Amino acid sequence: MAKVMAKLPGVTSFTRRSVISDGAFYSLVDGVEVPLPVVRHGIRGTQNINNTKEREPSQIQVTETARTEVNADAFLVRFNLRFLPLQEGLHACAVNKQTDKALTEALRAQYEAFVSAARNSDGLAEVSLRTARNILNGRWLWRNRSLGEAIEISASTQDKRINIDGFDALELPLNAFGDYTREEQQLGDYIQHMLQGEATGGMTIEARVSLGFTGSVEVFPSQNYVSKKPKGFARPLYKLGVADKSRTFTTADDMLDYSDIRRMGQAALRDQKIGNALRTIDTWYPDAEAYDHRPIPIEPEGANLDSMSMLRKHKGAGSKSAFALATRMAEINPNTPDGMFLIGALMRGGVYGEAGE
Repeated sequence: MAKVMAKLPGVTSFTRRSVISDGAFYSLVDGVEVPLPVVRHGIRGTQNINNTKEREPSQIQVTETARTEVNADAFLVRFNLRFLPLQEGLHACAVNKQTDKALTEALRAQYEAFVSAARNSDGLAEVSLRTARNILNGRWLWRNRSLGEAIEISASTQDKRINIDGFDALELPLNAFGDYTREEQQLGDYIQHMLQGEATGGMTIEARVSLGFTGSVEVFPSQNYVSKKPKGFARPLYKLGVADKSRTFTTADDMLDYSDIRRMGQAALRDQKIGNALRTIDTWYPDAEAYDHRPIPIEPEGANLDSMSMLRKHKGAGSKSAFALATRMAEINPNTPDGMFLIGALMRGGVYGEAGE
């Protein structure tokens, strides 16, 4: 058995085991896909900041929104996905001092032992099935999921090895795992084969979200967070492509060409946001009972924005953080809760050396 390490090498990192594209939005008009734009425009809102300063009730802003076509009765979101072999995930493993060379050898041995044990394990199968559930239940749609009277998820590969069409996303729970459907098992098997290095073809995932009526409805792409915004600018949204050119008006005749809205590109969900949803499978964290075993994203220290806390704190005896588990991964059974979390953490990737901690 590989030697248990007191610490990780100073330079330790694992490469993410998934490749995810951005999720592009389309309006569906009589079954035809129309790219759904992000539009920049002005609004007159109301002040909603709670403070004691006397202010005007109105608030003039420039903001961005994304809305379906006026004659659309549904919209579609599509992204592509591929998983990479788990055994190739160790990216960097080094130390600054030659005297600590044994530490790098120990980590490599630990990693090889764990991924070899995980390759055909029930633990890897369960992690794959949980990921498949988060694809087919539409968790990755985030707020857009609440807009659907009906949501149909499709997953396919070019070789038709996977061809799931029109799966009812609303049939599946968001916060429980088990009792997997035939489609989830089929998709989970394929994900497991990709992580084993036995399948290489990527998948196309799409959701058809039916609105229940025809009309222009606001949808919710990712939001861009910026450190500084111009005064009066409310929010920027994530988009693909190139924005319409802005206009400069120098004469009265130019103003006849004035447009009060500007198309900024196609609305999209950022790949990072999709990936966060797919890895929301961790129900093995300490004190999970206090949270009704609600799944949280796989994060090295169990970062949970809902409770604004770290549910897998790194410091202290018996730590269940990925940093702590990585020092003894060779002795961890991949079928145990610690083992399944560690599989998910290696799929996520990240910097694990002392600097990263």
